Amino acid sequence: MTSRELYTPGPASGARIHKDGEKWTLIHVRELRHSPEKVWAALTDPAQLSQWAPFDADGNLGIAGAKVSLSTAVTPSAVVSETTVTRADRPRLLEYKWGDFDMRWELEASEQGTRLTLWTNIDRRYIAMGAAGWHICFDVLDHLLSEDPIGRMAGMDSMKFEGWQRLHKEYAKQFGVETPKF
Repeated sequence: MTSRELYTPGPASGARIHKDGEKWTLIHVRELRHSPEKVWAALTDPAQLSQWAPFDADGNLGIAGAKVSLSTAVTPSAVVSETTVTRADRPRLLEYKWGDFDMRWELEASEQGTRLTLWTNIDRRYIAMGAAGWHICFDVLDHLLSEDPIGRMAGMDSMKFEGWQRLHKEYAKQFGVETPKF
C-alpha cells in the first residue's frame, strides 16, 4: 500500500474562527517538523505549491510586489485570479489575496520546527468546509516536506475523500455552524 492509501486525517483540531459581523476569518494553526525556511519555500515556490495547495501559482509568491496568477486546482474548470503579494517577510510572514480571500501566513520557529498559522476570510456558510480542506492540505504539505509525498488532495477531489466528510462535520460542530447541503 502507498502512503496515500494509508492516509487518514486526524481529528479536527488547530482551527478557530474570528467573527466580525458578516466577515468570518478562519485561523488554522499547524505544527510542522520542518524549519521555517523549508516551510516558506513550500508556501511560495510554484513547483511545491502544485503538490499540496488548493491552487496553482504561475510565479513565486515570496517576493513583495510580485504579480502572480493563482488558479484553483482539481476543479472542473479552473478559476484564475490575479494577485499582488502585499507582504513577503522571509521566512516569517506572507500576505496576498486569492480571489476574494485574504491570505495571511505566519511562520514561527518552534521546538518541533515551525508553527504555521493561516488566516483567511471565508464565507461563514462554508467555513467548516474550508477548515476541512486546509486540514487535509496541511497533512499533504507535512508529508511532502517529510519526503513522503502522498499527492495533492484539493478541490472536488478532497470533498470525495471520506476523511474530508468527517472533518467537515467535526469542524462544523466545533464552530457551531450548519453544514450546507450539496
